[in-house]
Amino acid sequence: MSQESDRFGDDLAVKEGRPKLKKPLLYRVILLNDDYTPMEFVVIVLERFFAKPRELAVQIMLHVHQKGAGLCGIYPREVAETKVKQVLEFARENKHPLQCTMEPE
Repeated sequence: MSQESDRFGDDLAVKEGRPKLKKPLLYRVILLNDDYTPMEFVVIVLERFFAKPRELAVQIMLHVHQKGAGLCGIYPREVAETKVKQVLEFARENKHPLQCTMEPE
């Protein structure tokens, strides 16, 4: 009987496999310039929803103003979608036409 058990590989070790996890796709959240939203409001948005310090928020706001668009941050899809919705709702509540979008990185 011992010869038969050796023949069927009872001494083999089973290696447990681990699933390979993919990094989530990231998305760029972008503010778009318009001629009506006050610059200070854009700074407030950057501080409140993107946790930017005042100086950096002002720099991003000026970039949006001068170049037409500016990067607010790079996030996983669900986080980016939430931030876009929050910004659009906040702008609408304050009667500003500020637009915010997201695109794949």
